[in-house]
Amino acid sequence: MQSAVLKVEKVDKLIGRKMILQDISIDIGQGEIVGLLGPNGSGKTTLIRLIVGLMKKNNGNIMINGYSQDEDFLKAMSSVGAIIENPEFYSYLTGFENLEMYAAMHDGVTEERIQEVVERVRLEDAIHQKVKTYSLGMKQRLGIAQAILHRPNLLILDEPTNGLDPAGMKEFREHLQMLVKEEGTSVLFATHLLHEVEELCDRMIIIQKGQIKASTHLRDMEGKEQVLMNIQPVEKAVSWLDAHDYTYERNGARVLLQLNKERVPELNKQLVLAGFDVLEMMPQKQSIEEAFMKWTEGGTTDA
Repeated sequence: MQSAVLKVEKVDKLIGRKMILQDISIDIGQGEIVGLLGPNGSGKTTLIRLIVGLMKKNNGNIMINGYSQDEDFLKAMSSVGAIIENPEFYSYLTGFENLEMYAAMHDGVTEERIQEVVERVRLEDAIHQKVKTYSLGMKQRLGIAQAILHRPNLLILDEPTNGLDPAGMKEFREHLQMLVKEEGTSVLFATHLLHEVEELCDRMIIIQKGQIKASTHLRDMEGKEQVLMNIQPVEKAVSWLDAHDYTYERNGARVLLQLNKERVPELNKQLVLAGFDVLEMMPQKQSIEEAFMKWTEGGTTDA
C-alpha cells in the first residue's frame, strides 16, 4: 500500500469509567475508499470525532498526511475535509455564498476553484439559489463541494447518506467515486449499511463494541468461492488438506474451503489422484454479509 494519508495507532477513548474505544489501529492509503462498518453504538462516530479533533483521545497517536495531531494540529487538520451526517449551511444564503464564506477560512481558495468544485458536483444550475430551496440530495452535493474546496488529502464522512432515497444514495456514491478518481482523495466512510460498503469501498474495517474486529480488501473477496465438499474418507482428507496448506472448516462429513475459483478443478484432480472419493462439490460465493456475521460472531447491522 502507498504511504498512509491517515494512520491511527493504538488509540483508546475512555468516557467516565466506560471504555468507548480500545486499541484502535487503522491506516488509509492514497486514493483509497475505506468503509468503517459497525452497528449504531459501536464507536464509529467517536472515532470520527477523535480524528477530526472534536474529542480528545486518552492514549495513542493520530497522524494525518505525515503530521501528528498532537504536535502539529493545524497542519494535520488542514489536510482534512469532513461531512458529519447532514451538512449544515446558512439557509438564507445561496449555495455559492456559503462556499465563499467557507473558502475565506482557507488560504488559496480562488473563485475559479469554487466554480470547479460546483461543476464537479453538478450544482451549476442551482448554485445561485438559496440553500433553503435545496433538496437533501442537493445539500449533500453542496456538502461535498464544501468539504473538498481546499483540496484535502483526506475526506471523512460519517453516515453521509442518512435521509437520502435510493436515487440520492446512488448519485452520492457516483460523485464520491468521481472525486477519488479525479483528485486522488482518500476517503474514510463510516456507515452501518453493508450494501453501501459493498458498492462504494475498496476496503472494509469492522468495528464492534469499541474494537476493530476485521479489516479486509473487498476486491480480495471477489473471484473467491466457498466450496462445500463431501470427500471420503473425510478424516484422511482433512489431514491431506492440512498438509497442503488449504484453509477449511469441517462440518461433519463435509468440509468448507475458501479459495480462488480457478483452483477448484485443480483441487478436485489432486484429491482424486490422491485416492479420495469426491462425492459432492458445491461452489458458494461468500457475501459481505456472511463475512460480517462471521467476523462479529453474529453482531447486527443493517444489510
